[in-house]
Amino acid sequence: MPEAKGRILVLNGPNLNLLGTREPTIYGSATLAQLMERAGAAAQRLGYAIDTKQSNDLGTMIDAVHAAASVHVGIVLNAGAFTHYAWGLHDALKSVNLPVVEVHLSNPAARDPWRHESVIASAVVGTIAGFGAESYVLGVEALVRHVESR
Repeated sequence: MPEAKGRILVLNGPNLNLLGTREPTIYGSATLAQLMERAGAAAQRLGYAIDTKQSNDLGTMIDAVHAAASVHVGIVLNAGAFTHYAWGLHDALKSVNLPVVEVHLSNPAARDPWRHESVIASAVVGTIAGFGAESYVLGVEALVRHVESR
């Protein structure tokens, strides 16, 4: 296997550790581990490697963003509920010189009104939402295209 062109951080926020059992009609039946396997396979197919992290703690996620700056070529981020109110996460994303693709399994714009606004949207290069398990694969592919076009 040739050496990877770079590493991608796939960062997941609160309650995503419960995927597979948490509201499967909205989020599907795949576990987070299964989704990360699919994301990893997509990255590998494109010549990249991934590191994954999930946290229910905002400070831990901010620390992961800061640490990514020296290791990763970009971030695929499913911030979960932090998407809608975590200005500290927004500021962390803006403070590192990394492209970020925001992903969501469901389509937040088609759900509860409080989910319609993403406070991190202005800190990312793009958003992929509503494609279920495929959202992570599409996020990895979009990030790689972005990185390689720079």
